[in-house]
Amino acid sequence: MKKKRRAGKIIYHVLVCGVGLLMLYPLIWMLMSSFKDTNTIFSTAESLLPKPFTLENYENGWKGFAGVSFGTFFKNSLFITVVATIGTLFSSACVAYGFSRCKFKGRKILFTAMLASMMLPGQILMVPQYLWYQKLGWIGSFAPLIVPFCFAVQGFFIYLIMNFINGIPRELDEAAKIDGCSYYGIFTRVMLPLISPALITGGIFSFMWRWDDFMSALLYIDDAKKYPVALALKLFADPSSSSDYGAMFAMAVLSLIPIVTIFIIFQKYLVDGIATSGLKG
Repeated sequence: MKKKRRAGKIIYHVLVCGVGLLMLYPLIWMLMSSFKDTNTIFSTAESLLPKPFTLENYENGWKGFAGVSFGTFFKNSLFITVVATIGTLFSSACVAYGFSRCKFKGRKILFTAMLASMMLPGQILMVPQYLWYQKLGWIGSFAPLIVPFCFAVQGFFIYLIMNFINGIPRELDEAAKIDGCSYYGIFTRVMLPLISPALITGGIFSFMWRWDDFMSALLYIDDAKKYPVALALKLFADPSSSSDYGAMFAMAVLSLIPIVTIFIIFQKYLVDGIATSGLKG
């Protein structure tokens, strides 16, 4: 029996390592290609390891386009992502607390509408949203990429935080009421500290989605100086002329650093937020 268990564990770990390597190979290939000469990246005779090793792609990529360095694109992405993520978390927490703890007329209808919004494909909303933002005069600015996410328009985060709040004993609310706390006091003093794992989990997802958002930037941003990283990477590939794939891969590698860093730092909270969300206290 022990030999069978050991053999099973060995087979399991081999399969897991193989699948993991298969998933990581594109990233490894992109990383290695960022240190190769652009003309040799797609050469079938080239090995995975760069020969010769060069940092020229990073130098050329960081220079950017038309006098705009890639540092500007990173600043734009960080500004959009951080502000939109903070707005998303705060507004979603407020709405989730209202749905979970407050009783009011139309609560079930609004909750159903929120769930229905999660099932709508984003492509359906592109045209009406664009026309709406055009009338507001937001086209060409960061407003369409930030403001909508600050008003709890994403049902996923509301639902995630709601499940976490539902797992918090209501006795804590009653104790806070006895101490003289209002609904606002309970939310700020009791709920926010307790739902921090859910907020961090939602923050990781929101940061990742906003950082990688290519389509919204393509629709609403028309000035190269305001391009985020996701849209700026597209400029390296030009079908009508030569494409600098080496620089594109180099900047793509740099663009992964913020997401990977956020994930590594808050990985523990991400696991706790997903594992405890929805559990009853």
